[in-house]
Amino acid sequence: MTASTTRRTTAARTRLAAVGSLAVAGALILTGCGDQTKDKDKDAGSSSAGTSTASAPLADKLPADIRAKGVIKVGSDIAYAPVEFKDASGKTVGIDPDLADAMGKQLGVKFEFENGTFDTLITGLRSKRYDIAMSAMTDTKNRQNGIDADTGKKVGEGVDFVDYFTAGVSIYTPKGKDQGIKTWADLCGKKIVVQRGTVSEDLAKSEAKKCPKGKTISMEAFDNDQQAQTRLRAGGADAGSSDFPVAAYAVKTSGGGNDFQLVGEQVEAAPYGIAVAKTNTQLRDALQAALDAIIKNGEYTKVITKWGVTAGAVTQATVNGGK
Repeated sequence: MTASTTRRTTAARTRLAAVGSLAVAGALILTGCGDQTKDKDKDAGSSSAGTSTASAPLADKLPADIRAKGVIKVGSDIAYAPVEFKDASGKTVGIDPDLADAMGKQLGVKFEFENGTFDTLITGLRSKRYDIAMSAMTDTKNRQNGIDADTGKKVGEGVDFVDYFTAGVSIYTPKGKDQGIKTWADLCGKKIVVQRGTVSEDLAKSEAKKCPKGKTISMEAFDNDQQAQTRLRAGGADAGSSDFPVAAYAVKTSGGGNDFQLVGEQVEAAPYGIAVAKTNTQLRDALQAALDAIIKNGEYTKVITKWGVTAGAVTQATVNGGK
C-alpha cells in the first residue's frame, strides 16, 4: 500500500510496478477484516511454520528478546488482496504471509500478523505494539525520514525498510463506464474513492491542485480498500484507485469479473518494504538476510509465482531503496 506518511499517510501506499498477469486462483475470496484485533490464526498461513531455532540457519542473527519469544509481531492491514487478506475460512493468506512464512523458517520464529488500519501501522511500530509492519507499504524517503507527505513536516523518527517487491498504482472504473478516464488528469470534475493514507490518496490530492477552476477532483477516503470498492460498486463514485495487484485482483474477482475494469497505465512504481524501527538495526539486518536466503533458495520465486506477480519480483533484499 502506499501511504502518505507511512505509504498509505505516512507516504502514499503504492503497491506494485508492472505486476504482469495476476493469475490468482479464483477460489480465493476477497474478504477482509476491518477490526483492530489481533489475528488469531497462530497456526494458519498468517504465521510462519514453527521451526526450532536449532534448525533455523539464521536464528542467531535475531535480537535475543525476539529469539527467546520465538515470535515477530507484524502490523498489517489484512484487507488488501492478494497481498494480505482473509480467505473464506477466516485464515490470513496472501503474498506477505507466505513470504513471512518462508522467512520464519530461516529465522526460527513465527510471524504473527495483527490487523490494523494502514495509516496507523507506523504509529503502532513506534509504540512497540508491532516489531515490524508488513503491509504492501511503499518505501519512500518521507517514511524513512518521518516526514508527513501532506505538510512536509517531521512527525516522527522515521523507519528503515527491507525492500521485497515492486509495485505501481492503478485506476479502475465500473465495467463499461470508464467515462473517458485514462489518466489522473482525466479525473478532474469526477469523483474517486481511495483508501486513506495511501499513495492513491496522495496522487488524487496532488492532481486536484492541477485541475481547472470549477473541475476539481472529488475524493472519498476509507479505512480500507474493500470499503472503497463497495462504494464504487454501488455507484457512489466514478473511479477507484489502489496498488496494481490489488486493483487487478478486484477486477478479476469482484462480481465474477463483471464489476470493474482497469483503465490507463500504472504510475508511481516503487518498492514495497518491511518497516522496522530505526533503532532496531539487528532485526532489520536479520530480515534482510532471511529475505536474501529465500530468494537464493527459490522459496521467494515459488510464492510470487503462486500469486501471479512475478513481474514485481526483486533479485536481492535492499535496505531503504525507495526514493
